[in-house]
Amino acid sequence: MKIAAAALVTVLSAAAPALAAGFERVTVPDSENPPLEGGIWYPSEAPASSQQLGLYQQTVAVDGAVSGRGLPLIVMSHGSGGSFEGHYDTALALAEAGFVVAAVTHTGDNYRDHSGFTRVENRPRHIKALVDYMLASWPHRDLIDPARIGMFGFSAGGFTALVVVGGTPDLNRVAPYCAAHPDEWACRKIRENPTEARAAPAAFVNDPRISAAVIAAPAIGYSFTPEGLAGIKAPIQLWRGDSDEILPHSRHAQNVYEGLSTKPEYHVVPNAGHFAFLAPCTALAEKFAPEICRDPAGFDRAAFHREFNPAVVAFFKAKLPARP
Repeated sequence: MKIAAAALVTVLSAAAPALAAGFERVTVPDSENPPLEGGIWYPSEAPASSQQLGLYQQTVAVDGAVSGRGLPLIVMSHGSGGSFEGHYDTALALAEAGFVVAAVTHTGDNYRDHSGFTRVENRPRHIKALVDYMLASWPHRDLIDPARIGMFGFSAGGFTALVVVGGTPDLNRVAPYCAAHPDEWACRKIRENPTEARAAPAAFVNDPRISAAVIAAPAIGYSFTPEGLAGIKAPIQLWRGDSDEILPHSRHAQNVYEGLSTKPEYHVVPNAGHFAFLAPCTALAEKFAPEICRDPAGFDRAAFHREFNPAVVAFFKAKLPARP
């Protein structure tokens, strides 16, 4: 499915009433590391105001009351070197549509700390810990429907989502791949980090509670064989930019698409680079993180997100329907 189809989604979504969004910061216990810092967005009828969130500004009701019951939950996983804040606009769109959205900053693979860049087996464990927290410890846990949980993942977060919903990567493929493609961004990063990117399949954590996923520009896509993807039964919405300079699509997103036994809803975004799926940049982001703000000439990230976010919302509404 091409991105043009999202225009219809925008029209249909406009017909549904939107709530405001509440927001709260959270720390999630991690059995093997310090607590994970994160944020939770949720539907709220409380008055909202403009608030600083890292490099971004968002209009939210900070610690406002949660509206609704039986709410679906979406957990988010950011890319390498990122933070829980990077997809705030998508989280807001979901919260305004009636979803609870929870995201954490991955320990050892974020904008402050790259020491665990190759320890990709930690990421799915972080997501499981986040779901555990939301269902067992979040003060408003009784408002969540535990049968309606989805996941959003970008780049390394897309890899994370593939594992969480049942995929098993073969990291023995990393060394020969990087020998053949030494100039690819991730391969350069691996050379800078002495920790070898390898984990036994048993080290990867799946979470059957997550029953749908949106995956954008998945990293290490070549590590998934068709056999490694065979355990994925959840519906997938898969996105890639056709000008991704970080993760060439033929070896990452396209490999995932071809390896999935049940084909996903597949969106190819014309002229989009790797960072197109991050929130549109503010002046602050341009100043302190210019690399994530670069798009190919002629690409309008803000305009794209006016199609992207409604398409994500529509997918999760269809795949995580309200129970009678």
